[in-house]
Amino acid sequence: MERITVKTSVKSNIDKVWEYWTKPEHITNWNFATDEWCCPNAENDLKPNGNFSWRMEAKDGSIGFDFTGTYDQIVDKELISYKMSDGRKVDIEFTQNGNEIEVNETFDAEGINTDEQQRAGWQAILGNFKKYVESE
Repeated sequence: MERITVKTSVKSNIDKVWEYWTKPEHITNWNFATDEWCCPNAENDLKPNGNFSWRMEAKDGSIGFDFTGTYDQIVDKELISYKMSDGRKVDIEFTQNGNEIEVNETFDAEGINTDEQQRAGWQAILGNFKKYVESE
């Protein structure tokens, strides 16, 4: 199975980046790809075998879905690994680099949309995360 990696550098400290990535009250502010979408609800049990559920939907209510899965491994402020409900694996690494935190997210491709479409969507969400953290 093809794996895809997206990445960004966030001008912030690891404590803030980790909190904004993992706390539901922050997830709802960045976990969508375009301004036409939103994340009205997020639940996150950040521990091995803990579950998450993030609601993504169009602001006009025309379409929506729950992004769900189970955590495999959590290394505080370094690594989050999980399996999505369809069995695909995701690894997110957080690395300090000077005054920035590099966020590298690698995921199994899903085989429905092209790799480029998937990369663009996940990169857009990561871009939203960067923008949200740096503007707070």
